[in-house]
Amino acid sequence: MPRVIEVAVPDFSVPGSSVQGCLSKMAAALPSRPDEQVDYHLRAGEHRVALNERIGEPLSLRWTGAIACTHCGRATKKSFAQGHCYPCFKRLAQCDTCIMKPETCHFFQGTCREPEWGERHCFQPHIVYLANSSGLKVGITRKTQMPTRWLDQGAIQALPILEVDTRQQSGFVEMLFKEQVADRTNWRAMLKGDVEIMDLNAERDRLLTLLADGLNQLRETHGADAIRLLEQPAQHFHYPVSVFPKKVVSHNFDKQPLVEGVLQGIKGQYLILDSGVINLRKFTGYEIQVS
Repeated sequence: MPRVIEVAVPDFSVPGSSVQGCLSKMAAALPSRPDEQVDYHLRAGEHRVALNERIGEPLSLRWTGAIACTHCGRATKKSFAQGHCYPCFKRLAQCDTCIMKPETCHFFQGTCREPEWGERHCFQPHIVYLANSSGLKVGITRKTQMPTRWLDQGAIQALPILEVDTRQQSGFVEMLFKEQVADRTNWRAMLKGDVEIMDLNAERDRLLTLLADGLNQLRETHGADAIRLLEQPAQHFHYPVSVFPKKVVSHNFDKQPLVEGVLQGIKGQYLILDSGVINLRKFTGYEIQVS
């Protein structure tokens, strides 16, 4: 799949103007001021299409029928793990089940699919955080992935609470927190936009008190400094949405290759159209024509 680079934004005011390329997840950037909206660009091959300025305008996405693996670039009839062909899906460490369940890391058993990749990505600081996207949830991410992870989830608030040395350790901590709080986002509720602001600092203190014994046991196992308390302020995010859907209807390129409608907003990795919503990250690698 072509590398995404910065190019001139096409002039869609010209009738028939369009760009074509394989989808990557949307680029989301924090605004210069905290009260402004997250800035989104759709990425299709080499093209970057500014989306915030298109709120309220018609948008058409047509899948050509082609899919390219995001790793090796080969054509594939079906996408696995958000944009991979089947051979890469079975071979790459980033597609292994331990990525979704880091507590099951098998690096020390000598069975990691790509030990060098594992050392670069899994043996670095990870953050355990609380977020509010459809209600309170716990999550983990590499330290370098803040705030990208929260924007991809459509979180309106996020608070880092603990730092650990490895991805596996973050999985152990997350498992502990999952006894008290959800670890998934209700994407339909997130898109409806009726999520109430929470006091994440109070929730952090409550959970740390409830889980103190479990955290101390993990420290005894992995080292006193392996799980470190963070003192950081909660972050708040505002998304470019003019109208939230009252009923969430989702589009699927596999069932209908043409998705079109008036763009009413962007949140997480979803486009909100007056005809329904679509999770662009789900269709990574799909070649589309944007007009």
